Amino acid sequence: MHVLSLITFLPLVGGILILLTPNEQKFAVRVLAAVSSGAALIASIWLWLNFNGTTADLQFVEKFSWIPAFNVHYFMGVDGLSLPLIVLTTLLTFLSVIASFHIELRIKEYFFFFLLLETGMLGVFVALDLFLFYVFWELTLVPMYFLIGIWGGPKKEYAAIKFFLFTLFGSMFMLVAILALYFATQPHTFDFTELLARNASLTKSLQLWIFLGLYVGFAVKIPAFPFHTWLPLAHVEAPTAVSVILAGVLLKMGIYGLMRFSLGLLPAAAQQLAYAMAVIAVINIVYGALCSLAQTDIKRMIAYSSINHMGYAMLGMASLSLIGFNGAVLQMVNHGIITGSLFLLVGVLYDRAHTRDINAFGGLGSKLPIYAGFMTFACFASLGLPLLSGFVSEFLCFLGAFQVPQYRYLTGISFIGVLITAAFFLILIKKVFLGPFNTKWENLKDMDTRELIATIPLLVLMVVLGIFPSLVLQPMNASLSHIVEILKLP
Repeated sequence: MHVLSLITFLPLVGGILILLTPNEQKFAVRVLAAVSSGAALIASIWLWLNFNGTTADLQFVEKFSWIPAFNVHYFMGVDGLSLPLIVLTTLLTFLSVIASFHIELRIKEYFFFFLLLETGMLGVFVALDLFLFYVFWELTLVPMYFLIGIWGGPKKEYAAIKFFLFTLFGSMFMLVAILALYFATQPHTFDFTELLARNASLTKSLQLWIFLGLYVGFAVKIPAFPFHTWLPLAHVEAPTAVSVILAGVLLKMGIYGLMRFSLGLLPAAAQQLAYAMAVIAVINIVYGALCSLAQTDIKRMIAYSSINHMGYAMLGMASLSLIGFNGAVLQMVNHGIITGSLFLLVGVLYDRAHTRDINAFGGLGSKLPIYAGFMTFACFASLGLPLLSGFVSEFLCFLGAFQVPQYRYLTGISFIGVLITAAFFLILIKKVFLGPFNTKWENLKDMDTRELIATIPLLVLMVVLGIFPSLVLQPMNASLSHIVEILKLP
């Protein structure tokens, strides 16, 4: 059974069926989108339940020759690093499709691009041939460009073009690095497992140059300072569901790429550049938090908090330790769940009030008690409250970094980001939900069924993973241990 191909291409099949559906059949379009993304979610849950977490070996492998002349393979596989991100992708896409049921403008194209984007993201996490990986990586660029550029806000065209150019800029460096890897190995190959077996033949200087090329491509996606400037604008202008996917999944592709390919294939370069990555991670943490504190637009505030939270994952990864790696991957999963729910909830308020200005509200907790409770809960999870999922992953990232002697003062500086994060989320709660009620919003209604269906699963997961983080940590531990062993140079 080709389960990875099934998971990856089910959304694309649904998208093609949507294009064949008559324009007036809007209900059928919505159902097809929900069924195809839901089927991919069910298949990914089956994958999780049947995954053997005690081994670092690749599982559910599919491999056959694709372009023999250049030794290119259709090569898919999953291990503990990719498994949580596959499930996260299918879950957030399904919930985002549900949250998009109110879309009326060019509905067929919207859901087609959304499902095409899901196929691209899933392909990135399962592809183990660097040529195939690059194809899926670039595939995500096109639907995201149109989703922002057509269904976005007032500055949607500028935001879409900026996103496109930044990502394309990074991809050019990545492509050069991939080609350098290809030509540096004999016989030439894009196969990840073969490259892994031969990485000792690469000189340290060549590893450094290839690492830097890959880093630029991945850093734009994270986004790591100073390649971060496209993110806030893209988030603010993107439709709600697209913001969920952008923050919840697309940013994770950068950290995943670094851990899978840069650290695994180029261990000597990773050792040499780890400290520089840790410094950039701390800049992300503190700078992202300070920028969030300065925002009055709620969506922009959460966008900058994504820069901050991805900094935690980078710091854990830069420790090159098992604890740090566990923290980094768990942080990616938790950030996707928490920030995805925050963007969904901001969308709920914006759909009603048509403003995201934090100063325009006040006392909404008395008028919208369910919404206020959900939003407050998600904010607490994001600021790292114990017993909620965000706390565990941030703690592991800090612990992994602190165990590296030369990172200790960097870890201490990064704690400033935690304090600032708590400050801006508490300010948000105070200004929007507490105090005297602003009678301008007398007619606002609380969350409806569609919105509850889209958000409740994410809130439940925040509690479950906060209390039982081993649900994610256990399946990935063996695979991350293998990466640590690779990095232990002679």
